[in-house]
Amino acid sequence: MEVGDFCAGRELAVVGILVNFVGKLSMTMNIRHFFWALAVAALLPAVAQAGGKGPEWLSKAVFYQIYPSSYMDSNGDGVGDLPGIASRLDYLKQLGVNALWLNPVYESGWFDGGYDIIDFYKVDPRFGNNDDLVRLVDEAHKRGMKVCLDLVAGHSSDKCQWFVESQQGTNGRYSDYYIWSDTIGEKDAADIARRRQAEDPKASTIGHWVEADAPRGKYYYKNYYECQPALNYGYAHPSASRPWEQGVDAPGPQAVRRELRNIMAFWMDKGVDGFRVDMAASLVKGDKDKKATMQLWGEMRRWLDEHYPQNVLISEWSNPQQSILAGFNIDFEIHIGRSAYSSLFFQGDTPWGKTKKIDNCYFNRLGKGSLKDFINIYAADYNATKDRGYIAIPTANHDFQRPNVGTRNTPDQLKVAMTFFLTMPGVPFIYYGDELGMKYQDGIAPKEGSRNRAGSRTPMQWTPGPTAGFSTCAPGQLYFPVATDGGKLTVEAEEKDPGSMLNYVKRLLALRASVPALGNDAGWQLLNTLDGEQYPMVYLRTAASGERCLVALNPSEKAVTLRTGQPAGKVLVSTGKGSYKHGTVKLAPFSAIIVRL
Repeated sequence: MEVGDFCAGRELAVVGILVNFVGKLSMTMNIRHFFWALAVAALLPAVAQAGGKGPEWLSKAVFYQIYPSSYMDSNGDGVGDLPGIASRLDYLKQLGVNALWLNPVYESGWFDGGYDIIDFYKVDPRFGNNDDLVRLVDEAHKRGMKVCLDLVAGHSSDKCQWFVESQQGTNGRYSDYYIWSDTIGEKDAADIARRRQAEDPKASTIGHWVEADAPRGKYYYKNYYECQPALNYGYAHPSASRPWEQGVDAPGPQAVRRELRNIMAFWMDKGVDGFRVDMAASLVKGDKDKKATMQLWGEMRRWLDEHYPQNVLISEWSNPQQSILAGFNIDFEIHIGRSAYSSLFFQGDTPWGKTKKIDNCYFNRLGKGSLKDFINIYAADYNATKDRGYIAIPTANHDFQRPNVGTRNTPDQLKVAMTFFLTMPGVPFIYYGDELGMKYQDGIAPKEGSRNRAGSRTPMQWTPGPTAGFSTCAPGQLYFPVATDGGKLTVEAEEKDPGSMLNYVKRLLALRASVPALGNDAGWQLLNTLDGEQYPMVYLRTAASGERCLVALNPSEKAVTLRTGQPAGKVLVSTGKGSYKHGTVKLAPFSAIIVRL
């Protein structure tokens, strides 16, 4: 074992101990525990404390996610591009966001919406070129905005030159960039047979191994589709009986780590401010407890802090107690693996509600949901990581349905949901178009591996008309169709309506920026209890100065009341009919209230 590996493992173990002690300290206030924790913290190497939560700009960051193919088309081909995004930066500035996350813009085979990358160092021609990306970053910086790219760290396209060369033999530069084997087990062989029988085998996700019959090996390991061979970061517990399982310290996996750093450095040297990492928890294989993967990202965070201290790492992991303690600045609390997000937003008769088998989510008009899953999962994550990084609860993203879906489809309902997203701690992430209340379009024809995700990847709706101002192309050439509700769900229409969703979002973002108790770092405490009233949802936000705000949300069609035990305050925002008197919240159906105490 190398010294660096020992340090990384020790760091993670000590951080876990500290988390436990923080919990104990908050309950017992034992002064010996306090000084013991301080002493241990002083011994932690860079991954545990250098940079803390990350660069200072994160404390006021509000991200806006853009699916580049769908945001703005500048050349009339029906597909969005980088010059199109650059032309809308003033809109984003006026909205109140100050950071962008772009889904992959690299050269791609477009079998999986840009996540099958051919060249990690080149912008795909559909979006423009590298110069266009640099111009976009420069223009964003002039407006005080950061730009983060998507980093697909776990796999490439099978058209990537690395993979093409890897197939040729065992002694090339890229031979061990991927996982190859001449033999597979009976189950793996059965999975290949099942995949062959699928309606579209190349689009099937069944199994892990793909037949190649290449000089390098008869089979390669895939991450998702057949065209996405997994990059080789090694195995956490390699077995001598499975010679394809290289250890994480083997030359191939170490070369892949260097390549990953090279990719990040290439773009950060051009001004990019960080990366959202796709499938961040999946890199090291056979890593059930994720310790080896956490060590990998701890190594990357140390490197980032040393060379690019103002840049950030954002993980698609959905387990902050692993990802943030490993070194990520931000992790998403979403639907992957756990039910906190799903229990709030995925109603049973919607596509993701059916998948998760949820009868009644919390943000549903029936008012039959429960906060238990959310409390149990999110509260634990928040308390364990609030001093180490940020949790993001996004309005949606390119992989799941928007808030406007099913029977949650009116401005009043959507404003309640947006009040939640923009008053919780951590870093807000607004998925493009959710500030308008854009619809998830169920049932539209898939494209480029989108499947039912197509409904969340439709063009941004700027103006009334057949292409919604997204493109000058004929409507039939649009990347996906638009659904403007007769022009009402467009930027142009909503900017003119003082009561619109768009203007409400601007108001919330302005309030978040001006009221410390609603900021990214302010404290959070849910006032509902597991065995008490579930509606309305009520929580406190507390700034370091002591300033406090109370937020109450009623997403149901029923009027609700809750005694909070809090003092009198001043109402800052109210949607629908709501009141706060003598510590009691009264909310009409589909309403929310924000009170400064």
